[in-house]
Amino acid sequence: MSSTRTTAGQMFQAEIHLQQEKPCVLNDFADHFDTSFDIVIEELHDHLVTFTIRVGDPRSGYLEFFRESEQVEHVERLDEVSYLITKTSCGAYSAIDRNHGVLRRQSRVLADRRVYTVLFFRREDLQAMIDDFNRIGTVTLGKLTEFEESKSMLTDRQLEVVTCALEEGYFEWPRRISSEELADELDISRTTALEHLRKAQSKLLTSAIEENSHLTSPGRTEP
Repeated sequence: MSSTRTTAGQMFQAEIHLQQEKPCVLNDFADHFDTSFDIVIEELHDHLVTFTIRVGDPRSGYLEFFRESEQVEHVERLDEVSYLITKTSCGAYSAIDRNHGVLRRQSRVLADRRVYTVLFFRREDLQAMIDDFNRIGTVTLGKLTEFEESKSMLTDRQLEVVTCALEEGYFEWPRRISSEELADELDISRTTALEHLRKAQSKLLTSAIEENSHLTSPGRTEP
């Protein structure tokens, strides 16, 4: 692995390529239909992960393929090319979470591998993620760059949703409230609640990075 050094306020982005040893319905799907696609993580709860996929070439048989898999707990079609799926996690997402990483919204699925894009502050956290990934399959570290994104403020609705999520324990591990329960609490649909959460998390993370960089810049002393 690269000997990247991190300093206060710096966040880095890494691509982790995983060739999973045990069978995975997503890789089987990509192989069976000769396609590749992005998945957008919605929720990780216990040993289950919920996500959406968007496959650009709609074909018959997609829904039936997932319904027939023992790994899939739930699947529904959102529109002509998008599906919401809940399946047993292979362990990669929890490996990222417990090692203080932040999974970017999308990860790429191909027939022979998965590509995860992860944010992290410390080199040792990235190494710990890779060590955990090695227990799942064969790992290759891809592109490694410094992460930068412009600051943006939360809308009133995003602030309401993320505040409720914090108060109810949605961000704790394990979660004290599911996305369905959170949506009921807010009297909105689950899809809407998850979309507000994704956007709010991205904006808050960016704001925290920029504020930390400002406080630790030359000429300033931390309190």
